[in-house]
Amino acid sequence: MAALDEQFIQQHVQRALAEDIGAGDVTTNALLPAEATGRAIIVAREPLTVCGLALAEEAFGQLSSIAVFHNQLEDGNDADAGDTLLEITAPCRALLTAERTALNYLQRLSGIATQAASYVEAVRGTGVLILDTRKTTPGWRAFEKYAVQCGGARNHRRGLDDLIMIKDNHLAALPGDDPVAGAVARAHEAAPDLKVEVEADTLEQAEAAAKAGANIILLDNMPPEMLREAVALIDDRSQTEASGGITLDNIRAVAETGVNYISVGALTHSAAAVDIAMDFTPTQ
Repeated sequence: MAALDEQFIQQHVQRALAEDIGAGDVTTNALLPAEATGRAIIVAREPLTVCGLALAEEAFGQLSSIAVFHNQLEDGNDADAGDTLLEITAPCRALLTAERTALNYLQRLSGIATQAASYVEAVRGTGVLILDTRKTTPGWRAFEKYAVQCGGARNHRRGLDDLIMIKDNHLAALPGDDPVAGAVARAHEAAPDLKVEVEADTLEQAEAAAKAGANIILLDNMPPEMLREAVALIDDRSQTEASGGITLDNIRAVAETGVNYISVGALTHSAAAVDIAMDFTPTQ
């Protein structure tokens, strides 16, 4: 897994805490003296794949320089209901004020990792790689794509600059009788070091993309029987990616058509937050 940038984590968490705390945690500050200390454990309330521990630690650490952490698990580990993910000893005010921010990161990112793991498990043994998409929460992309990796899936594009992806609207904007061939040629000429992927809605477009020299052909919203026909037609001239309408109910059938990749927007845009809680005990 690619490591998260520490400075980005610090800045993101700083903004999240500022958003939540505002002028101050009036409840905690009114009830607890500054010198009071406590112990908190963060616990999984359901089976899940862990992600976001560094962000949770950063949330507590920004509010207390003397916070002490003990990790029971690491990002990418599976946890059962009742498992402790993280133990923190710190001033009570820091623990209670940072609690929601820390849990927001853990619940959201572990939800994505857990969702990704379920899709990876569904195609186990087929050799197909599961990819995410750019359907991410603005400002959270680095974290959400990291969470996808924690679940055992792979990242597609991280942005618009690391792969040429020719989609239907690009082709619609091009003049000429053979827009696929023209688009692929322009793409290879403009960025010879980048792979070129072409979206194909029909078998004719898939054939045109393979003939034009596309590195990858995205077979969009094709049922399994059509995907199988497209894979045979392309005949290893290009790699193949299935996308559109993929669910846990149909992904195994899609994987068995022979495609190389399956991209799933639901890994990020539809992952439910998992149930993680913080249990608190005062120590002084």
